[in-house]
Amino acid sequence: MRLDKYLKVARILKRREAAKELALQDRVWINGRLAKPSSEVEVGDEIRLKFGYRMLTIKVEDIQKQVSKQNAALLFSVISEDRLDDESDKSIG
Repeated sequence: MRLDKYLKVARILKRREAAKELALQDRVWINGRLAKPSSEVEVGDEIRLKFGYRMLTIKVEDIQKQVSKQNAALLFSVISEDRLDDESDKSIG
């Protein structure tokens, strides 16, 4: 499944367009490599997202085309959620 669609279906981001913009701004990594909105996501992948002063790292547990709001959290597990001290730090990757 495409990265932008996965982030929306798993309800990590509310809109697919927001996921696309995040990836286009070089703020999403899959398994340590910069990702594009069209990058393929597979079960077992580790995704890191940089939201402003926050870094979220998740592991893909399942992939489904549609999922209820209650079951969306079952599609991934949070590995870490860190607060970044310096917004200008571009060396994360």
